[in-house]
Amino acid sequence: MTALARETDAADTADTLAVATAVEFVVPVYNEEQALAESVRRLDDYLDRLPYRCGIVIADNASTDDTWPIAEELAAELPRVRALRLEEKGRGRALKAAWSSSTAAVVGYMDVDLSTDLRAVDPLVAPLLSGHSDVAIGTRLARGSRVVRGPKRELISRCYNLLLRGVLSASFSDAQCGFKAIRRDVAERLLPLVEDGGWFFDTELLVLAEEAGLRIHEVPVDWVDDPDSRVDIVATALDDLRGVRRLLGGLTAGRIAVEGIGRPRPADPALPAQVVTFGAVGIFSTLAYLVLYLGLRLPFGAQAANLVALLTTAIANTAANRRLTFGITARRGVVRHHVAGLVAFALGLGLTSGSLALLHAADPGAVRVTELTVLVLANAVTTLLRFFVLRRVMR
Repeated sequence: MTALARETDAADTADTLAVATAVEFVVPVYNEEQALAESVRRLDDYLDRLPYRCGIVIADNASTDDTWPIAEELAAELPRVRALRLEEKGRGRALKAAWSSSTAAVVGYMDVDLSTDLRAVDPLVAPLLSGHSDVAIGTRLARGSRVVRGPKRELISRCYNLLLRGVLSASFSDAQCGFKAIRRDVAERLLPLVEDGGWFFDTELLVLAEEAGLRIHEVPVDWVDDPDSRVDIVATALDDLRGVRRLLGGLTAGRIAVEGIGRPRPADPALPAQVVTFGAVGIFSTLAYLVLYLGLRLPFGAQAANLVALLTTAIANTAANRRLTFGITARRGVVRHHVAGLVAFALGLGLTSGSLALLHAADPGAVRVTELTVLVLANAVTTLLRFFVLRRVMR
């Protein structure tokens, strides 16, 4: 056999092994010369027991100690391990590079300290390999998780995830657990939209996955915090807050386009059906508005009662129309839709408040029935405006 033939056979064998890899885990590291070898060997030993082929990528984030030489030695020693060197720091940057170069069906990552009990590996990747889910995350905050860590980190983690729920309408429970996986075909479509190269990478990936209508599977994990963690909590928190602001702005303004990444949306109902459903929702909203207005009118005055009643019913109206009128059940676009609903609310507030002001200027002693008549007419105009605003953004 010629040298060229031997080289071709070796390349074909390597390609076959690469394609046959079911799951490849990335271990991002920076100056981890003390823990790297032991952790990778332990992970390699565990993955060897699983019934599908697994790989390990050591992604060195520009380490300045002996981390990279150790990574190269491990790659030469262990058949399932490969090493990747980056000249710039950043966990997100390392994951992007490693996942983009992988040929495995599922790609994931875990922290080098192996804080997560490895028995969670199979529950994490099984729904992805079966095609049931698109993304899978370990969670330390769900019922059934067992977590050993200090009260300071516990408080910060819970506050951060509450912030994501409140500001970005996130439904996943733990954004920053260092134990995640994603189907590679999904990652190929999602990664180009993820801008962050640091710690916010996880949050951005998950929020965009939800916006795209992807299915996220959560696995309660056993977690023991690494006391030697060198993460700067304050700096990371500030970076995350900046990331939340950027991501919210991009989603609200429509600069981040996630259409076509997830499952296809059902066809929009015909316009007549939308009008009927929207009208029914509008009638209930108007009745709720009038009840709230009458209940608040005496203690707070006409303008304050109008503001509170209109804002409350506007939010509920948007949520109801997303599901009932426009057939949107996924969380995709929820931020943009509610912003559009609030724009319609502002228009409605201007119309109703202006109508009340004109009425009271023309007839300071106007009776309550006259007030309600003016408000019903103003709300009818507001309903038309709301329909056209929401129909435009919810297509």
